[in-house]
Amino acid sequence: MTLFLIFAAMAAVAILFVLLTLRRGDENRGDRKAGAVAILRDQLAEIERDEARGLINSAEARDAGIEVKRRLLAYSGAQTRTASSPRRGAWVLVPVLAVVLTSGVGLYVVLGEPDVPSVPFAERGAERAAANEMAGLAAELRNRLEAEPDGGAHEGWILLGRTYMRMSNYSSAVEAFTVASERSEASSATFSQLAEAMIANEDGIVTPPAEAAIDRAVELDPLNPAAVYYQAIALEQSGSSAMAYDALANRIAVETEITPWMEIFVARLNRIGERIGRAPVGPMMLMAGTDTPGPSAADMEAAAELSAEDRAAMVQSMVARLAARLEEESDDLEGWLRLANAYRVLGELDAARDALARAEPLLPETGPARQSFEALSADLAD
Repeated sequence: MTLFLIFAAMAAVAILFVLLTLRRGDENRGDRKAGAVAILRDQLAEIERDEARGLINSAEARDAGIEVKRRLLAYSGAQTRTASSPRRGAWVLVPVLAVVLTSGVGLYVVLGEPDVPSVPFAERGAERAAANEMAGLAAELRNRLEAEPDGGAHEGWILLGRTYMRMSNYSSAVEAFTVASERSEASSATFSQLAEAMIANEDGIVTPPAEAAIDRAVELDPLNPAAVYYQAIALEQSGSSAMAYDALANRIAVETEITPWMEIFVARLNRIGERIGRAPVGPMMLMAGTDTPGPSAADMEAAAELSAEDRAAMVQSMVARLAARLEEESDDLEGWLRLANAYRVLGELDAARDALARAEPLLPETGPARQSFEALSADLAD
């Protein structure tokens, strides 16, 4: 409502100026020009004040300012002429009035959301109370953890970090998860949550500290979906879109049934695939299409109870089975690229380079497979 009143006031000023011009039609053109210039300068100042208060963004302020400055230059550069009649002189101001009214209504429609019913301040009390209560509980939990002789329990810092994430207080979440990651109990999930907070705190950008947290999460548990997902984001942002695609696809391929996290995997995978020329896929296509003998349902159920070291050993076994199959079916280009990427994730860089060497004679001149090969080669050369 405040924004509407501001624009209404601007419109009133413009209308008043038109009425005064009609009343003073017998005055010379120079006086009218001086008045118009003064009003336009006031409008420029008003636009700057609105931008400083955050009522309009920089793009809107720039567009409105350009229009006003254009008319200001027109007035300043025009030759002084005597008006033939009061009404004829008034028409000069019509564009100014139109600019003010149009920009005011347009900005209100965009920023003011007139279709949304207003909510009285008093009726938002429950929402404010809940937010204040959460902030109070977070502060109390943090004080209690910091007061503990051993610095507080690992689970307590994880809970605190999650609370800050729900509050969108990402910088504090990073601090909480960092403390948790320094404990001996830190797991792959600890580091993937730390990476998530770091990425959110940087507006979606994967920074080197976030990438280090991702790498540690993958190292502790190569099957951690969150760790693989953020690893794919890091690869995509570094320009290795084909590798990001393969990382997401390979993680889905080892599953034997649909899981909730696959939806976000497939959505991102298909966005990447659209850019690199790959057809849209669904989770069932990826699960059914893998050439690697995957674990059985019993294997996956048992894996949920394994330690991080045992899960890593299971992944190593799957990679070994893929390598053994490729020795018999050496013309499988996609298989060699998948094997090279798997070795890279596991940190076995020499084995990854060997797999790429086996894939190179099978490469087409162009296409997604060559893009994957070149991206992997560049990553392994670093």
